[in-house]
Amino acid sequence: MDDQIQKDTEREKADDKMIDDAFQHLLDSYLASRHRKKVDIITKAFNFARQAHKGVRRLSGEPYIMHPIAVAQIACKEIGLGSTSICSALLHDVVEDTDYTIEDIENIFGPKIAQIVDGLTKIAGGIFGEQASAQAENFKKLLLTMSDDIRVILIKICDRLHNMRTLESQPANKQYKIAGETLYIYAPLANRLGLNKIKTELENLSFRFEHPEEYKKIEDKLKSTQVSRDSLFDDFTKPIREELDELGIKYQLKARVKSPYSIWSKMQNKHVTFDEIYDILAVRIIYTPKKRDEEVNECFQIYVAINKIYKSHPDRLRDWVNHPKANGYQALHVTLMSKQGRWIEVQIRSDKMDEIAEQGFAAHWKYKDGGEITEDEGELNDWLRTIKEILDDPQPDAMDFLDAIKLNLFASEIFVFTPKGEIKTMPAGCTALDFAFSIHTFLGSHCIGAKVNHKLVPLSHKLQSGDQVEILTSKSQHVQKAWINFVSTAKAKAKIQAILRRDSREIQHRGEEILDEFMQRNDIEVTTNVLDTLRTFHDLSNTDDLFLALGEKTIILGSKDIDEIQGKNKVSSSSNWRRYVPFFAKEKKKNSHEEESQQQLFVVGDKFDRKKPIYITEDSIGTFIFPSCCHPIPGDDVLGYINNKNQIEIHKRVCPVATKLKSSFGNRLLDARWDMHKKLFFDATVEIKGIDRIGLLKEVTTIISEQMNVNIHKLTISCDDGLFDGSLELRVHDRDDMKVIMDSLKKVEDLKEISQIL
Repeated sequence: MDDQIQKDTEREKADDKMIDDAFQHLLDSYLASRHRKKVDIITKAFNFARQAHKGVRRLSGEPYIMHPIAVAQIACKEIGLGSTSICSALLHDVVEDTDYTIEDIENIFGPKIAQIVDGLTKIAGGIFGEQASAQAENFKKLLLTMSDDIRVILIKICDRLHNMRTLESQPANKQYKIAGETLYIYAPLANRLGLNKIKTELENLSFRFEHPEEYKKIEDKLKSTQVSRDSLFDDFTKPIREELDELGIKYQLKARVKSPYSIWSKMQNKHVTFDEIYDILAVRIIYTPKKRDEEVNECFQIYVAINKIYKSHPDRLRDWVNHPKANGYQALHVTLMSKQGRWIEVQIRSDKMDEIAEQGFAAHWKYKDGGEITEDEGELNDWLRTIKEILDDPQPDAMDFLDAIKLNLFASEIFVFTPKGEIKTMPAGCTALDFAFSIHTFLGSHCIGAKVNHKLVPLSHKLQSGDQVEILTSKSQHVQKAWINFVSTAKAKAKIQAILRRDSREIQHRGEEILDEFMQRNDIEVTTNVLDTLRTFHDLSNTDDLFLALGEKTIILGSKDIDEIQGKNKVSSSSNWRRYVPFFAKEKKKNSHEEESQQQLFVVGDKFDRKKPIYITEDSIGTFIFPSCCHPIPGDDVLGYINNKNQIEIHKRVCPVATKLKSSFGNRLLDARWDMHKKLFFDATVEIKGIDRIGLLKEVTTIISEQMNVNIHKLTISCDDGLFDGSLELRVHDRDDMKVIMDSLKKVEDLKEISQIL
């Protein structure tokens, strides 16, 4: 017993030392920054949080207080925030995990810190019900607070980064939820705020947990190609150094290597191998201008100098110097042809531009005495205004809201001109109608077309960077349902939906009046049962849809409706003759078989352990649902999802549907694993392209059918101008079979592109 007490005492001592050291490191980082030295309030926040979390440990085993200290350390050191943010970071879990309230925080630390902590506190579970997305609702709350104080989201990103760095201790289903949410929401947010370093780390960590094998392969590849990259960098930059030295420019040359996640994304999207990606290496020229006001001129001076050495790609010049991105990013991107025949991107930026590129807004934030952000951050305020617009018109569904945010805030940007020559920043992929709504709701709702570069175009015309747009309107024009399908900005979507909802309410009201009149004529009282009967009879999901259909006159009430309400349409016992007719009997049999197979599906009960992995075997595969969105086969990285009927769906982790589920219904995810033994066959498709010649097809089919012993289910071939394009649908056991087939096909002469359709 004494031994145990001694062990506990020693452990407590070691913990206290670790906590004190971590806090001291935080204070040292803070004192080394350019912020006013408010050490007292930080120490006060630390002592308060330490006391509040006393005795609690994380899943990793370390004292809980280590997490808030680590979050505060990231906020201070990696983003460069001040005392208000550090205090908020230290206190961010107190309200959520202990008995203290927001009022307590406000009384001790003031309203500003309390407001930020409130924004970081998750909404208590159970309000939304099983069907709603608590994740989406929490994100919505986060943004609501963020639109008042941007520091809320910055601390949340710090919190997420530390959670990702310590994700090993979580069970696999939790890992998929957190990694998926990070990739879907927080990495794009970090990018939008200009936190490039953090964005890259979040993406890589998510990728590492979701696809550990793929991650390791790319990492190993990057290590093995390091020497050749270094040699390419040295050869390429040698003449550039000589030229810049001659001009007397103070500069640094850095090699930027593409992150494992962006390499993998490119491999997936472009269906290429690692060796086929040419932009793994980029060169960064970071210069210190002789005069600050000559910064832009010096940037273009460097561009002209290096253009003399290497030929540039005419379509790949990106001028972010004169037209900074919305997150404040400035640089000049140019793609040059190296002596080895490789295109290499060169990014030219000043020391100040580089700091902003790495640290985002935080690098050029100025605070007033009260700790407020000054209003001279024009770009940032524009962005926050966009968020406010989305929040002003709340989407009925939190999922729609998530999509709206995703669409609008994270898209890359284009520059569009008004007829008077004013520049407007718009998300890439936007249409003329999006542009109309961005100027004014009236303009959007009465828009009939547009003139782009003085040519008449329809509303759905996608705009390009540099377009000059004039909107044409008509008073007789009204918002139409079809518009929702081709607008892409959140503002336009929200406004169209709001107008349609308003219009449909009027039509619904008219539908209610039509129904009342009809019922009065036939002496029938309108009850819930009557409405449900009519709704079911006309195959509509809710009563609002019924009123809408009546108002739009797509449904005309008549004698059949009355018969249905009075129960006269029920099949009488005399009509049982149906069962003696052969095809009716068969149909019935078929349905009962369907019901039987339905019963065979595994249903998640109350006692089901969600933390344990589920295994997909030959015997159990029929008890799970395999939706048509992604067609997983053994060997694919998969996860389980408990649907609304408590059945388990199996999705690939990269499936777009799964991506949404991870970021919205993460609590219903399961760790799914394959345990198959090459008995069952699965469908897989390979696309091949190459130069046509006699005997090519025979060679391909021989490899697959005879050498591999694989069954070709379907074969589609087309030849055009000497080029060959084909699709092979195969029956394989697992992903390993596919790899062997792909490797064998790569050896066939004249086959240039081989890709698997995932």
